[in-house]
Amino acid sequence: MTVTEAAGAVDAVWRIESARIIAGVARIVRDVGLAEELAQDALVAALEQWPESGVPNNPGAWLMAIAKRRAIDLIRRKETYQRKLAEMGHELEIDGDSVEDDVEAILEDHIEDDLLRLVFTACHPVLTMDARVTLTLRLLGGLKTDEIARAFLAPEATIAQRIVRAKRNLAKANVQFEVPAGDELLERLSSVLEVVYLIYNEGYSATAGDDWMRPALCNEAMRLGRLLAELMPDEPEVLGLLALMELQSSRANARIGPEGEPVLLLEQNRRRWDRLLISRGLEGLDRAWTLEKPPGPYLLQAAIAACHARAADAEDTDWARIAGLYAILAQVTPSPVVELNQAVAISMAFGPQRGLDAVDVLADDPSLKDYHLLPSVRGDLLFKLGRLDEARIEFEKAAALTRNERERTLLLERAAAC
Repeated sequence: MTVTEAAGAVDAVWRIESARIIAGVARIVRDVGLAEELAQDALVAALEQWPESGVPNNPGAWLMAIAKRRAIDLIRRKETYQRKLAEMGHELEIDGDSVEDDVEAILEDHIEDDLLRLVFTACHPVLTMDARVTLTLRLLGGLKTDEIARAFLAPEATIAQRIVRAKRNLAKANVQFEVPAGDELLERLSSVLEVVYLIYNEGYSATAGDDWMRPALCNEAMRLGRLLAELMPDEPEVLGLLALMELQSSRANARIGPEGEPVLLLEQNRRRWDRLLISRGLEGLDRAWTLEKPPGPYLLQAAIAACHARAADAEDTDWARIAGLYAILAQVTPSPVVELNQAVAISMAFGPQRGLDAVDVLADDPSLKDYHLLPSVRGDLLFKLGRLDEARIEFEKAAALTRNERERTLLLERAAAC
């Protein structure tokens, strides 16, 4: 294969497997920054070898093996291998080539826990909240710096500096690669939930590239959500987040047309929604409400998603209830994005002019300056009001701001329809 083809294959595999590779290596070296460097070394090896050898049958396992081998070599060179093995709670004899097999066996016994350990390590209190979320999104989601910047509505240089500082501070504080216990677990949970949902959203509506969705990220986030639900079954926000992701994922098949184009919620064929995921999501949501604790942002968003899931078609949607839930959500978690979503619900429940009035209140909010959904929503409301010239300008503005090619095409089509 050509170098370009190999690079494309490596990038695709990295998107899917990077979190597992970094987490597996971090179990050996106990340093997430060093683990990412070793994983990147494996990536370089793939770029060098795959053009000649071709892509392995299991490219993720190939990268993992290379990264682990380099981690083991590094530990040997530092003459701390026996101590590292003791930290993992095992006594092994270092006997030639058997070392790699022994370490592999240890790691495979804990493969289900490694990603969760990586999340909690990256969310350690030694870091600021922004740094925790950014670093975990980088390590768990395999996202590039510019994609993270897009998710945060922040400058790319700021995110890059944040990642470097976060890894340096973790190493300096000698943060352990482990899941916390007791009160510390509760304290760090909110940042972990935020990270998981950010990873999910990047898969559900990709910020950049040619694909409308990246299902691997959605699936990874839901897997982490299920691990958290097993770990903390009495926390309504954990159950709420999992229910939210399952309810949203139930629409995945209907969100993409035959040519890969986006299909918006109101135009989706609801017969294509996954009834099993809806059932699981509603069951988890009901279980969360029985815990009788004040609702948090994920439980409220899950309740909103449930309104859509319970409606047989778009006309049956209880938009007034959705608008009310967004109003509560805006009090629990003040955010202009929440207010924008509330404005959409208001327009559906009470007419496009009411919605437009609510949107225009947000027009000068600096955090929404480059947020493409603001002009997109405004364009839709202007279109419904028959103000077509103004709507076209808004759709074109939104198309210029989005970095997702599928979404840009959709917005330009809507502009043309004006």
